[in-house]
Amino acid sequence: MSFWGKIFGTESAINTTISAVKDGLDALVYTDEEKAGDAAKERTQARSMVVDWMQATQGQNLARRLIALSVTAVWLAQYVMSLIGSMIIPWLDADAKQWGESVTAINDSAAQMNSAMMLILAFYFAAPHMGDIAKAALNGFGKK
Repeated sequence: MSFWGKIFGTESAINTTISAVKDGLDALVYTDEEKAGDAAKERTQARSMVVDWMQATQGQNLARRLIALSVTAVWLAQYVMSLIGSMIIPWLDADAKQWGESVTAINDSAAQMNSAMMLILAFYFAAPHMGDIAKAALNGFGKK
């Protein structure tokens, strides 16, 4: 090592150079262990962000619950009315076409609210997975 130290200056210069090269090569390789560690950090940050957001917006809890209950009540009423109408139609006489059209309209309207219900349920019961569920729900809103 004294020979190389004389050429490059000192042994510490050689060690510094070797260390820099080693660190540079290590930085080029992104191992599965590093990926898993980074993914865990991202999940932890996302969860803490949701908790922080919920704490920061606690004053809106009553409004959120009122909106959730209102949407749920309308959605549930539409499904119940559709179900009852579907059970009554076979017992009516042959001129029950208007009943059938009403049931179909109510059922279609309830189906359009499925995305809103998915968001509400996700918010209250699956907050850590809200991002994926919100994407699916927004795609559902865009369907006709």
